[in-house]
Amino acid sequence: MLDPSVWKIAAVALFGSLLAQLDTTIVNVSLTNLAADLHASFATVQWIISAYLLALTLVLPLNGWLVDRIGAKTLYLWCFAGFTVSSALCAVAWSADSLIAFRGLQGISGGLLAPMAQMMIARAAGKQMARVAGYMALPVLMAPVFGPIIAGAILQYASWRWLFLVNLPVGALAICLAILFLPGGWDKVAPRKLDWLGLALLSPGLALFLYGSDKIGKTTGRIFLAAGIVMMTSFVWTARRKGGSALIDLRLFNGKVFSTAAVTQFLSNGVQLAGQMLVPAFLIQACGRTPGEMGWMLAPVGLGMLVTFPLMGKLTDRFGIRYVSAGGALLAFAATMPILYLAIHGFAMLVLMPALFFRGMGMSAVGLPSMTAAYTSVSQQDLPTATTSLNIVQRLGGPTLTTLCASFLAWRLEPHVAGHTVSTAYAWALLLLCGLHALTFLSAVRLPRRLDNGASHR
Repeated sequence: MLDPSVWKIAAVALFGSLLAQLDTTIVNVSLTNLAADLHASFATVQWIISAYLLALTLVLPLNGWLVDRIGAKTLYLWCFAGFTVSSALCAVAWSADSLIAFRGLQGISGGLLAPMAQMMIARAAGKQMARVAGYMALPVLMAPVFGPIIAGAILQYASWRWLFLVNLPVGALAICLAILFLPGGWDKVAPRKLDWLGLALLSPGLALFLYGSDKIGKTTGRIFLAAGIVMMTSFVWTARRKGGSALIDLRLFNGKVFSTAAVTQFLSNGVQLAGQMLVPAFLIQACGRTPGEMGWMLAPVGLGMLVTFPLMGKLTDRFGIRYVSAGGALLAFAATMPILYLAIHGFAMLVLMPALFFRGMGMSAVGLPSMTAAYTSVSQQDLPTATTSLNIVQRLGGPTLTTLCASFLAWRLEPHVAGHTVSTAYAWALLLLCGLHALTFLSAVRLPRRLDNGASHR
C-alpha cells in the first residue's frame, strides 16, 4: 500500500510534465498563424520551436548539478515560476524575434520540469516506481490529443497570445500545489562536476550551425555556419579527451547497440516534431482548413499513440526490440505517404484521418524499445552517463530535423522555384519527411532483436 504522500507528490509532478508537454504541442501546431500575425516567414517562425528545444537541451545536464546545490523542491518551484513568467513574456511579444527569445527562456525552465518530475517520483515511490510511473505517462498520451484541439480553438476564436496565457493559471496552481505537497527535507548528495566547456560548445554550436544553414545565402549566414561547425568540432575533440567526465560520453558510442539506439532516438524524435510542424501548416495553407478544423483533424495522432503506448511492454516482450521499433517506424513511414498523396491530388478527409491515426501508432512504437536497448547495453555504473547522453542526443533531433524541413519548405515556397504552388511546395517537404521516416526505419532495423542484461547483441 502506497503512502498517500506519494500520490500527492505524483500529482504535483504530473502537473509539471503536463504543462511542458501541452505547451509544446500547442505551439507546434500554430506556426502558420504565428507567421501571418507576426509578419514573418515560415522559416523564421519555426525557430519558435527550435529555440525552445535547443534551450531545453542545453539545461538538461544541469538538472542533477542544480539539485545538489539548491535542493529538489526549491529547483522545482523555480522551474514552475520561470515557466509561468516566460509564458507571460511570450504572450506580450511584439515581433517574431522577441517571441523566439522568450521561447528560449521558456525552454530553460521547461527543460527541467520533466526530469525533475521523474526524479521526485523515483525518490518518493522507491520500489513502487513502476506502479506510479504508469500514471506519469498520462501527459505523453493526452497532450497530442488535446493540444491541437486547444490550439485550434484559441486560434479560431481568440488571439494567438492566449496560446501562452493559458499557462498562467495552470502554472500558478502548480506552484501552490508544490509548496503544499512537496517535502523539503530531501538530503543533498555530494556536488558533482559539470562539463561547462562542453555545455558552452554543443547547443550554441548547433544553434549557430542550424541558423547558418537556414541563412546560407547571406554572408552572415555563412559566418554563423562556419562558427557552428568549429564549435561542434571543438566539442567532439574535448569530449574525446575528457572521456566519462564529458557532457556526452562519446565512448558509449563505440558500442554498436548504444550508437544504433541513439541514432534511432535522434531520428524518431526529429521526425515526430517535424511532422507536428509540417502537417498542421499543410492543412491550413494548402488545404484551406480553419485552425479549429485543423485542431480536431490532428486528434487521431494522439489517439493512435494512446492505443499503442500502453501495449509497448507486452509487444516488446513478445516480438523483441527490433521488430517492434522497426515495425513502428515502417508503419509511421507508410502512414505519412497518404499525406504526401493529398498534397499532390487534393484534400480528402477519409484519407487523412486514418493516416494520422496510424502515424501516431507507429511513432509511439519506435522510441521505447530503442531506449530500452540503449540502457540494457551499458553497464550499471555507466547508466547515469548513458541517460544524460541519450537524452541530449534524442532532444537534439527535434530542432535539427524541424529546421531542416522548415528551411526546405521555405525554399520551395519561394516564387522563383520552378512549379511554384503551395501544394507542390508541401508535397516536396512531405517527401523529405517520408525520406527521414525511411532513415528511421533503416536505423531501427539494425537494433538487436533482444538484449539480456547487455550480454546479447544479436
